[in-house]
Amino acid sequence: MSDTPKKILLIGESWVSSSTHYKGFDAFGSTTFHSGAGPFLKAMEGTGFEVTHMQAHEAPEALPLELDALQKWDAIILSDIGASSLLLHPDVWLHSKPVPNRLTLLHDYVAQGGGLAMVGGYLTFQGIDGRGRWRNTPVERTLPVRCHPYDDRIEVPEGTRTILNAPDHPLLNAVPSDWPALLGLNEVTLADGATLIASAETAQGTHPLLATTTYEKGRTLAWMSDMSPHWLPTAFSDWPGYRQMWINYLTWLTAA
Repeated sequence: MSDTPKKILLIGESWVSSSTHYKGFDAFGSTTFHSGAGPFLKAMEGTGFEVTHMQAHEAPEALPLELDALQKWDAIILSDIGASSLLLHPDVWLHSKPVPNRLTLLHDYVAQGGGLAMVGGYLTFQGIDGRGRWRNTPVERTLPVRCHPYDDRIEVPEGTRTILNAPDHPLLNAVPSDWPALLGLNEVTLADGATLIASAETAQGTHPLLATTTYEKGRTLAWMSDMSPHWLPTAFSDWPGYRQMWINYLTWLTAA
């Protein structure tokens, strides 16, 4: 790997929760911030990848509106963030002003040689109640999978079993074969020409878990489960294969 760190942008993987607490007659509210990126960011320390985390509440305004600004990143990861967060820039949402479509910019980023990964969750792929809304977008066109038009979650509280469909693929280099169980994933279909690397076996059947493809000059990867709880348990992020898995993913994505 080059001495110059590869620059990775992680978009999403955070949320804010609002609660109301009832104590007899009285009630009060509280708001808490949560980040699911901790295991991934820790795993990337000292790897030669320099990761910037753009949290979900920052993305509507902070994600650039120019292609050349996106191209400073060697790879971009979309994790548990819905398409609406990138479509509804504050100028659009609050002031009814047109701005460039950042889903189109991400498509062009890949087409011109960028690496893009979509990581599963309640707001990626189609997501809970279909709220992820990545189906039929320019971003979906670049991916190795296609989204369903409905809530695509597969909850697996008993845990999945991983099947390695392409055990010799570079994405699995030095990754142990004893994969811990996952607790859920997004249901998708494989796109034409994509490579299926791993599948998740559940009581409902066998589903794509990890897939890759090339799109024009770029590369894309889809990991259909979480990068952190709840679908990815601590036993998985503590597993030695977790760190190696992400090193392999990012190495492959940035080799275009």
